[in-house]
Amino acid sequence: MTTPSQSRAVLVAIQTPRVTGEELDSSLHELTRLVKTLGYSVVGHITQKRSSDKLATVLGQGKLTELARWTGGPGTIAASFEKPMHKAASKREAAASDEAEESEESESDEPSETLPSPREQAQIVIVDCDLSPSQLRNLERAAGVPVLDRTGVIIEIFSRHARTRAAQLQVQIARLNYLAPRVRETGGGSERQGGGVGGKGAGETSLELDKRRIRDRLKELRTELAAIGDEHLTRRARRENELTVALVGYTNAGKSSLMRAMTGSEVLVADKLFATLDTTIRPLYPETRPKVLMSDTVGFIKKLPHDLVASFKSTLDETACASLVLFVVDASDPSFRSQLEVTRKVLAEVGATDSPSLLVLNKQDRLGPDEIVSLKSEYPDAVFLSTRSQDDLKMLRERIMRYFESEMLDEELHIPFTAQKILAEIRTRMRILSEHYDAQGLTVRVRSTPENLTVIKKKLSQ
Repeated sequence: MTTPSQSRAVLVAIQTPRVTGEELDSSLHELTRLVKTLGYSVVGHITQKRSSDKLATVLGQGKLTELARWTGGPGTIAASFEKPMHKAASKREAAASDEAEESEESESDEPSETLPSPREQAQIVIVDCDLSPSQLRNLERAAGVPVLDRTGVIIEIFSRHARTRAAQLQVQIARLNYLAPRVRETGGGSERQGGGVGGKGAGETSLELDKRRIRDRLKELRTELAAIGDEHLTRRARRENELTVALVGYTNAGKSSLMRAMTGSEVLVADKLFATLDTTIRPLYPETRPKVLMSDTVGFIKKLPHDLVASFKSTLDETACASLVLFVVDASDPSFRSQLEVTRKVLAEVGATDSPSLLVLNKQDRLGPDEIVSLKSEYPDAVFLSTRSQDDLKMLRERIMRYFESEMLDEELHIPFTAQKILAEIRTRMRILSEHYDAQGLTVRVRSTPENLTVIKKKLSQ
């Protein structure tokens, strides 16, 4: 049921020849979840087969009329005022219109028989693809309500969920990159400001001024983000000899729940897309020897805007520096294979594909016995678990430690009584297998990474 405070949205999806019916349904389902995360109630959707999603009107006239019934709009894109159009732009517009007409002749364009009641009328239209500024304007004219495309929805969710300064800066940069080509003239936007020195010259239009302000603001944000990035590099350098595990995967795959269960930390867990945008780093709990740090990262999604991927590169770099990457997937989701492919593709875009990895099939408690047997045959090396099972979590913990210990060395070290600080460092960084005292100090047999052994030996020799 729609609560009085919720705005109502109608979804629009275009099926091009390269998109199957199953892919269209999956994308629409995902968009529905995105829209609900944003706080809207979905009251209906409109789909249409089109030769392209780049046509000027996006939808054919019949579907525009159907959309208008949902929103109370005019159902046409006639402009409220005429604006001179450049010859090249006019030619492109004419070509797009001709193509749209041809497309409508061969495709089903009849409005649905089920019409919304007045109470169900939508206050916003959300389109499951990226729209150009002119497409956005045309749809808003026809619908008579605001229109958002998929990228706009994702950026809005990111802006609401960003908590740290770094995440807020990254989202602001992506938002301004998205808005820059969509800045429009206001009513008097064509008027020019006064000229430069002596008041001579044409000056700038308000549109040009708005775009310049966006460019200046982007420069400021990138400078501030670079400074924060330097701080992150410093912190990462301090953790250089630490063992780190990075959780990556599709949004809402259960990464934060796994992080909370493995580290005992108060990480936000919510049944929402993109609930986590900031990298959280915590040690495994109970604490291991040597200490292992686990990081939770931003989730991925199909059609993730490139500007957002670029903006969050500094966050995703945590994955590139990890000792082990856990690909967490929701095994109960029928589309988890394509989600896993999306995750790998996004990581490849930021150059984070060289770290050793382990596949974790989460939420196995939602699977039937036959499904589990089939998946184990398909993914014999994967870890199957439910974050609600302590036995499953213990098994994953042991699997992680076995991986790290497979590359560790066992060695005896003698620590004089005068080197208590070094002993404290050994107890923190290494696993002590045995120890015994003699007149000169303590002899310990340790299991450690070669890097940590080198550091400790150097300190003992000084």
